[in-house]
Parts: sequence; structure tokens; C-alpha cells
Amino acid sequence: MILQHSISICKLWRLSSPPNLILVRPSVAYQPHCCRIRAFGSAVSASKVTETNTNETFFAEESVSWTSLGVSESLSRALSSIGLHRPSLIQAACIPSILSGVDVVVAAETGSGKTHGYLVPLIDKLCQISDSSGAIAGQDVRKHNRLALVLCPNVMLCEQVVRMANSLCNDRGTPLLSIAAVCGRQVWPVKEPDVMVSTPAALLNYLYSIDPERRRRSEFIRSVKYVVFDEADMLLCGSFQNQVVRLINMLRFDEKQLSRSKNSGAEMSSISDLEEFRDLKADYGEDADADEDEDEDEDEDTEVGEDKANLETDTKGLKRRDWRRVRKIYERSKQYIFVAATLPENGKRTAGGVLKRMFPEATWVSGNYLHQHSPRLEQRWIEVSVETQVDILINAVENGKSMADSVPGVLRTMVFANTVDAVEAVANILTGAGLECFRYHSDSSLEERTKNLLDFQQKGGVFVCTDAAARGIDIPNVSHVIQAEFATSAVDFLHRVGRTARAGQPGLVTSLYSESNRDLVAAIRHAEKIEEPVEKAFSRKRSFRNKIKKRGREASSHMR
Repeated sequence: MILQHSISICKLWRLSSPPNLILVRPSVAYQPHCCRIRAFGSAVSASKVTETNTNETFFAEESVSWTSLGVSESLSRALSSIGLHRPSLIQAACIPSILSGVDVVVAAETGSGKTHGYLVPLIDKLCQISDSSGAIAGQDVRKHNRLALVLCPNVMLCEQVVRMANSLCNDRGTPLLSIAAVCGRQVWPVKEPDVMVSTPAALLNYLYSIDPERRRRSEFIRSVKYVVFDEADMLLCGSFQNQVVRLINMLRFDEKQLSRSKNSGAEMSSISDLEEFRDLKADYGEDADADEDEDEDEDEDTEVGEDKANLETDTKGLKRRDWRRVRKIYERSKQYIFVAATLPENGKRTAGGVLKRMFPEATWVSGNYLHQHSPRLEQRWIEVSVETQVDILINAVENGKSMADSVPGVLRTMVFANTVDAVEAVANILTGAGLECFRYHSDSSLEERTKNLLDFQQKGGVFVCTDAAARGIDIPNVSHVIQAEFATSAVDFLHRVGRTARAGQPGLVTSLYSESNRDLVAAIRHAEKIEEPVEKAFSRKRSFRNKIKKRGREASSHMR
């Protein structure tokens, strides 16, 4: 919605009649979306959620401990030392699968504990490898295939993962493993860490541009044992897709080379030989853009880009048909883990559909409230117009401040807008009304964003931001989320409201929407009413998607 009026004008506005305010409390009993793997606990229906049992929708059963999931005693003590005495529902479900070594897709609602859900089992496995490797004197442990690689869509999320991993320390207060970020201004570490966290672009830049002789690339790819794709739905779509698929191809190619060398008894060429296949169109984008009505038999071989490699041209003694021959049956040496809070599967081009084709044998672990509203969430829906929206926005922020008596600790409110210009307009309006706020958007420098985020985490207050702050970034105890402009998609909506009611805590969301948003709002509320996941609001029809995008653009254009 448009926030084009200055604060001096909005002070003259007064509501002639109450806005169309709808208060939605968690009173309807939910039928939770069951995990394909659900372990040691189940969701509590929303009608039964009270202050005394609200944590039952987040934590696993009391009988479930870290050690009962297979986690070592030392790591269990490290978790308890930072206040994580019990695993969450999603952690209890996904940790045994990750420890087993299979490929895993973790799809669970925001604030459910997914980051520790993959960090804990990986750190546990790496600690065991480190202990066993230490007994092999004079050998480089990297040659034993022991590096964990975590890929994130942005620098802020990378740094957050590093902080969370570094918080797990031994009895002497030292981090259990060496963790390094390779992104932003962080350079390639001199000593190979146990866990490397990076963005796809930064990693490819280091492996190609800064390593023209490919020595680092070959050693690095071979050393990777575990690969995590955090915010997988974002990484597998849009601008990230080609980069991520390229990395997956490199990693899989190394697996096949290693498998073939073991089976044949001869050492295969290094990973750099993959460059000989650069003209094979190993680009999943072509398949992703295929029409959704194509026959399934046209996608029978969906390992990314490999169906392009059936030519019989020789390169350095290797035939391209050799790649095709070994692509399906080979000894696995790496584990792939995909983590997301929204993972729609209704269509071949969605992230969920892509994963099903690329990793058909992966184990899926779904959260109880995936694509649903949290039962701990109170929602207020307010339809506004150009004449009423500014006053309603200011009132919503001020009403949020009145929650101080009922919310312990520092009070935090997040206000979302769709564009950088809209964030600046909202921030100016609130500042003019005497409400101090922090700003967070892509036009700010990384240093400014980091400082504002840290100040908000420590001091609380009002945080005006774009969707850049809606994904992955963990800000504890956000009590109120306001949509000054309604999200342009159900996915963005879920990520925004997921900033509150996290880790078993209650939360409030106030959504301001206009006539141009009615279709999307109706789809989301209808899914909630019939007790189905909000995924039902993800339309397969291009006309609906284009309509939403067009209306979103029209609303944003009014801002300018």
C-alpha cells in the first residue's frame, strides 16, 4: 500500500469510522501437517494452546534428550550450556536422519530450530572424524573427506550460522570445531576449517577467479563431506539457481570420479576435468523452464544437466558417454542436506519439485506447521485506504509498545515494506511521529545494516525493513510484526510472520492490506479457515501469479 503522504499531512487526518479490523486469535483447532518423518512428539491443536503448554508446540517430549537422539555427551553438555536443554520437535525428527548419513530435506516453519537441527549432527559427526583422524599421525585430515560446507543466500545469514556454531564449546570454553565464513570481506582461510559457511557466488569466485590453476578447487571439492543448503527454496530458484546447480554438479562429479577410481583401481582425473564438459549445457535452467504440462517421461533423467552428456567425444582419455554411464550407480561419498521454511511442491519448477527430481531418494522431514500459521500467533487484519493507512500504521506501532507490560524483556517490533523507497517512507513517517526506528534494506552498507541489526537485537525498539530481514536472520523475542505493505506472495508472508512466535513464544502480527491485496489475503485466510497449509495459496496458474505481481508493482509505483 502507498505511504506517500508526509507526516505533517497525516497529523490532520483522523479516522471518521473504525477501520475494518479483524482480530484472529488462536482459537481454531488445527489439524497439523504431519511430518513424513515425525519423531518423539506431535503438535498440540491450537485450541489447547495456553501459556502453560505453549512450548508443547515447539519442544519434543520430555523423555527425548540430545543423547537419546545419538548426540555425544560432550556436545549435549555444550548445548545445555547455552540454554538448549531439550531438542525441538523438528530437531528430534531430523537429527537421527542426518546422523544416518542419508540425504535429507528439512522443511519446517520458521523459528522451529532448523539451524541447530543440522549443525548439531554435523558437528557431532565431524568431532568423531577428528578424533579418529588424530590417531593417524602425519596425515592431512582433509584427505579423509571431512569438511562441512554450508551455503546461505546472504552474508548476514552466513555470519549468523558461524556465530551459532562457535557458541558450541567444550568444557574449556573453546569452540568444538573450527568455523570460517567465506563471504563479504572474509577471505579464504589460511588453514582449512572444519565447517565453511559461504554464499554460492563467493565460493565460486574463490574456486575459479582466484584459483586459476585449479589446485584449490580440486582439493576443496574432494575434501567436502557434508553439504548444507540453508534457505534451499531461495537457493534453488531465481538468480541463485545456476550457481547452486553448478556447485552440485561439481560435487557429484567428484563423487563419481572417486567411486570409479575405487572400483577400477586406477586414480581418476581430478575435478578439474569437469571443465572439459563446460559445453554440455550443465545448466538446470533449461529443464526448470520446461512447460509444466510436459510428459513425465521427458524428465526421466533429472540429475542436473547430465542428460546433456551422452556425446561420444573424447577428452583427455575420458569419453563423455562415460559420464552418462556412471551417473546413476556410484558409491556415494558426500551427504546433501536441504533446509527451508517454505518448500512448495506443486509444480516442477518449484523448489520442492526440483528437489524431488534431483534427489529422489532423499529423506524428507516436515514440520508440524509447515506453510501454516503458528498456533501461538495472534493475527490482526486491517484493510486500509490511502487516506487511512498512515494513521493506522502509527496506531499499530504505538499499540505494539503497549505490550510492554505483558511481554518480558526488551520489546521489539518489526515493520515490513516491499521496497527500499517504501522502507524509507515508513521510517520517515514514524520518525516524524516521534517513534524512533532502525532501517534495514539493500541500499544501506553492510556495516550500517550490521550495526542497526545489532542495536535492534540489544536495545529493542522498531525495525523497519524489506524482506531481506525476513529470511533466516534470527532476532530473538520479536513480539510484534507489522506489514505496512502486504507481502506480494504467500511465501514472503510466511517468512515475515515467522519473525515472531518463535521457539515456543507467543507473537502478534498486524497486517495492513488494500484492495489490491485482497486476492492474496483471501487465499491465505481461506487456507487458514479450512485448516489447510497456506501452501494452498500458491497458485499453479500463471494468471493468478501475474495478477498478484502486477498489483504489487502498481502499489509500489504509487510510492514513487
